[in-house]
Amino acid sequence: MESKNNISQVLFDKNNAEKTPPIIKKKIENWVEDLFAWLFYGHGQCETVEVFRIKENELNLDLRLFFSQVGFLNEIELADSFFEDLLNIHQDLLADLDAILEFDPAAKSKDEVLLAYPGFFAIAIYRMANNLWNKKVKVLPRVISEYAHGKTGIDIHPGASIGKRFFIDHGTGIVIGETAIIGNEVKIYQGVTLGALSVSKDKAEVKRHPTIEDNVIIYANATILGGNTVIGRDSIIGGNVWITDSIQKQTLVYHKSEISVKSKNNFPEPINFSI
Repeated sequence: MESKNNISQVLFDKNNAEKTPPIIKKKIENWVEDLFAWLFYGHGQCETVEVFRIKENELNLDLRLFFSQVGFLNEIELADSFFEDLLNIHQDLLADLDAILEFDPAAKSKDEVLLAYPGFFAIAIYRMANNLWNKKVKVLPRVISEYAHGKTGIDIHPGASIGKRFFIDHGTGIVIGETAIIGNEVKIYQGVTLGALSVSKDKAEVKRHPTIEDNVIIYANATILGGNTVIGRDSIIGGNVWITDSIQKQTLVYHKSEISVKSKNNFPEPINFSI
């Protein structure tokens, strides 16, 4: 039965007129999972290095297809360049993994981190997406990053700059903006926001997000905003703080709240909760 408004015809004509790229998100998401597995434990499924190379070629061909679908004419060169960079990306990720094993007492093995740590998965996808972003590829890195965001609850823009041995603990609710700069040996806990002070389209090319220098620890639910905000090296940022000004190096910043403890038997009236 034909739709009263013939919606299929309208959408077909509109999409064709706007040249909407025929990207299928599910294929990209499957590619991300296959690439992660190939980088870290896919060799366990390959009996020989030749079989392993076949998988590499398949991943490379898929990437070329994604590039061609968004209009890149040099898709072969771009894909080959990305795979040439994967050894360096892999080395950086092994350093991230070592940092997790070193600093998290709950992490018992490399396999546990690879298979069960959302923070490491988010970092891995970020480093791959960032490489593509730096090659002036825009749509694909965002799709990849949003897949990691949906899977882990960790939102890292592919344009952010993150140094070596980056450690995310737990991770749910972390937001790291496009122009954020993070140094080496930085540790971040769940709920941390590295964001902008204001959202305005005319500031799209301006540094809007903070700079975190080397060896900084940022505890849960801290919010740090602004492109001119710098957290000096070797500082500790406590949980639940709100920061919009720069912090000198080797500084401890914390939020102090008052907690009252009373016997509920002697408390004169009930406390009403609203959910």
